[in-house]
Amino acid sequence: MTVIMETPLMVVRQRSVGPWDNNVFMITAGDSGEQILVDAADDTPAILELIESAREDGPDPRVVLIMTTHSHEDHIEALADMVHTTKARTAAGREDASAIEDHTGVKIEVLVDHGSMIEIAGLSLSVISLRGHTPGSVALVYQEENQPTLILTGDSLFPGGVGNTDQDPQRFTSLFTDVTTRIFDVYSDDTIIWPGHGTSTTLGKERPHLQEWYKRGW
Repeated sequence: MTVIMETPLMVVRQRSVGPWDNNVFMITAGDSGEQILVDAADDTPAILELIESAREDGPDPRVVLIMTTHSHEDHIEALADMVHTTKARTAAGREDASAIEDHTGVKIEVLVDHGSMIEIAGLSLSVISLRGHTPGSVALVYQEENQPTLILTGDSLFPGGVGNTDQDPQRFTSLFTDVTTRIFDVYSDDTIIWPGHGTSTTLGKERPHLQEWYKRGW
């Protein structure tokens, strides 16, 4: 359980879980202890250990929201278990919600769109819609004064390129356009990117390669 960001207002922990090394994130508001769990991937015991490790990150820590970045099975296999355990509300991109519900049997209570805000006591995160990996893929943005911006991008942006679009030119163009106009054109080079698998990067490291990604088509 790695602390990937700690500020005066919050703590973010990350753990890689399951056979696909999915990143699961726990965001804790320092003042209230309310928490957002991001992507309940396929390893319930490991996620429970992540929750336990975050008990020191705020007063009266409790998971109040489980946010799913997209509908692919490796990101949602423990969703039903986590809802049962934490009694937290659920949130996902509007266009992916039905697929998540069909696979897990869990009702998505909060449907988010591009520009939506996710709020818990003491913290707010903005939602970026990144269409292409799935129709309803979303990223979460955390900003705090005098701190680098943090974006959790799911499977839509990685070190070295955008997410998988199954060699579909239309889906690739959609995802590349959204990533370019909604992330690279908006946020500064010191913005930290944490994807749904693997390690982090910054926009400054990736920005010089955008045209290379576009030319190769993935």
